[in-house]
Amino acid sequence: FLQRMFCACSSIKNELDIRIEESAGLLCSHTSANMSSTDEAIAATNDDASMCKRHAVNMGYWEDPYIQYFVRRTERKTPEISRGYYARVKAVRQLIDQFLSITECACQIVNLGAGFDTLYWQLKDVGKAPKCYVELDFPNVTQRKCHYISRQRNLMDSLTQQDSSTHIDETGRELHSNNFHIVPADLRVLSSVESALDRSAIDRRCPTLFLSECVLVYLPTNKSSELLRWISSKFSTSLFINYEQVNMCDRFGEVMLNNLQSRNCNLAGVENCVSLVTERKQFTSNGWTAATAETMHDVYRKLPQHDVQRVEKLELLDEVELLDQLLQHYTLCWAWVNTSDSDVGLEAISF
Repeated sequence: FLQRMFCACSSIKNELDIRIEESAGLLCSHTSANMSSTDEAIAATNDDASMCKRHAVNMGYWEDPYIQYFVRRTERKTPEISRGYYARVKAVRQLIDQFLSITECACQIVNLGAGFDTLYWQLKDVGKAPKCYVELDFPNVTQRKCHYISRQRNLMDSLTQQDSSTHIDETGRELHSNNFHIVPADLRVLSSVESALDRSAIDRRCPTLFLSECVLVYLPTNKSSELLRWISSKFSTSLFINYEQVNMCDRFGEVMLNNLQSRNCNLAGVENCVSLVTERKQFTSNGWTAATAETMHDVYRKLPQHDVQRVEKLELLDEVELLDQLLQHYTLCWAWVNTSDSDVGLEAISF
C-alpha cells in the first residue's frame, strides 16, 4: 500500500512539474511584443519539431539525453515521421562531424533558428565543442530556452563549471557563457544578426559553420539572399548546411504547402525550393564558391547501413511509398567559401 501511495505521489509531482514548466513556457511565449501572427506560427514549428524528436528518441531512433529538458510531453508520431527525423539528424551530424574533424574543433558554429536544439551539449559530451557556439532565434523561443536551462541544474552546471561569468541577461532572452551563447535575432534584418553575433564574440576570421534547418525557407528570397551574401563576404572560411523542402512544384509539394498555409506558416522563400538546382543557386549566386544538394531520399541510402537496418526494425512501416515521398521532398544542401590564405579543405566534405 505504501509503495502504491509513493508511486501515486511521485506521478502527481511529475504531472505538477510538467504543468509548471508548460505554464512558464506559455508565459514566456507571450512576453515578446510586436510578433506577427505569421511569426508566432513559424516560432511554433519549433514545438512541433521538438516533440517529434522527443518521440523518436523515446523510441530508440537515436540518443539525446537532453531533449527531455526542453520537451516534457510528447505524443505518438507515425513511423515515417520518426524515420524522416532520424535521417535528418544523422545526416546533419555527419556533415558537422566532418567540419569539426577538418578544423580540429578550432572553429565556430552558428545555429540559425536553433529552437530547442541540443547539439551543443551533445558535442561537449564527446569532447567536440567548438571554440564558440551561437544559437539565434525569435526572442520568445530564446526566452523559453533560457528559462528551461536555468531550471535544469546539470545544464547550468555544465556551463558555469567552465565559466563562472555565465549568465542570463535581465530580459531572460539571452544567455552568455565562455563558448556558448543564446541570442535573439531577426534573420531578416542584417543589423540584428550582426549585433547578435558581435555580442557573442564571434571571430569572423575563424572557420565557421552556419546551420539552418527549415529556416531559410521562411525568409523572403531577397532577405535570405542578403543574409547569405553577407555571410560569404564577412566570414573568410565558412561552411553552410541547409536542410529544407525541395521539389515543391509537384502535387505532393502542393499538399505540403497547403498544410503549412492552413497553420499560417507561409513559406516566403519557396521559390528556392523548386529543385536541387535552385537550392544550389541560392548559394552560388550569393558569393559561395560551390554548393552540393541531395534529396534526403538519396542521403538516407548513404547513411551507415548497419544503423539504418537497426532503425528499420524499431517500428513496422506500412506505407513505404509515403516515406519515399517525404524524403524526396526534403533536401540537404551544403555550400562553402574560403577567401583566407589557408585552405582547410571544406570542398572535401561529402557523404
